Amino acid sequence: MDATRALLLPRSDGAVPGVVDFRGGPAPRASTGRWSAAMFVLGVEIAERFAYHGVSANLISYLTGPLGESTAGAAAAINAWSGVATMLPLLVACVADAWLGRFRTIVLASVLFVVSMGMLTLSSALPVFHSDGCTSFTSLSGACSPSPVQVTIFYVSLYLVALAEAGHKPCAQAFGADQFDQHHPEESVSRSSFFNWWYFGMCSGTAATTMVSSYIQDNIGWGLGFGIPCLVMVLALAMFLLGTRRYRYYTSTQSSPFARLARAFVALLKGSKSSQCAKLTLITVEIDVFGLSCDEQHSCG
Repeated sequence: MDATRALLLPRSDGAVPGVVDFRGGPAPRASTGRWSAAMFVLGVEIAERFAYHGVSANLISYLTGPLGESTAGAAAAINAWSGVATMLPLLVACVADAWLGRFRTIVLASVLFVVSMGMLTLSSALPVFHSDGCTSFTSLSGACSPSPVQVTIFYVSLYLVALAEAGHKPCAQAFGADQFDQHHPEESVSRSSFFNWWYFGMCSGTAATTMVSSYIQDNIGWGLGFGIPCLVMVLALAMFLLGTRRYRYYTSTQSSPFARLARAFVALLKGSKSSQCAKLTLITVEIDVFGLSCDEQHSCG
């Protein structure tokens, strides 16, 4: 804890305490972070919402139309996929917190978004994936039966979309907030405003894709309807990488809170099986409006 407090002490060289730049050196306050960096993160989040809801908003129509599933079967498939997409962020958050970090997780998730959306686009647009005599346009009416290859590629890419979304959900918002120093008077105000704009961006991306992508998918073609969100995600990834030099990357001298909690439970289990006095790890969790910190203490009995 002493090392952590030392990182947070004000610096005389104008660098933000506890933060490094993309090279791993001190991050100058004047040239890193703040809105000039947070705007890149907002952009990739708007694109992620556009891409994700570009798939999920009209998914029932694709399953009952081009894929020829019954309404009950399509609803069951969507419920299963939605459940996986809801639970996966818990797992990905642990991985990001323990090993990858927020920036790398966002980049990998964005690349996975592009790959999965590209697979969806190809499976719905290229004739090689359709049954004989079917195209992405004739399949709009649901008259064509899908090939096994098309169905397989669709479901693989669909769950890859869920995995990509799980990488964005726990990391993007936190990484955007990292661009503002909560201990700086002006930046702390901007940090609070950032969350308002974040929510506005999420709603804007969702509303835009619901109007644009759903119309294109129903009236023009599924290949174009999936292709536009894929292209948007490509542009957003490129824009996000352009901000690499401006981002602030927080360092931590402590292990992951998830790993510390796991060690505490393991110690409790071992202690319950032993009649001797065992050292148990007690974790004091302090939650405030800015984050979560953990302190370890050792006690006997």
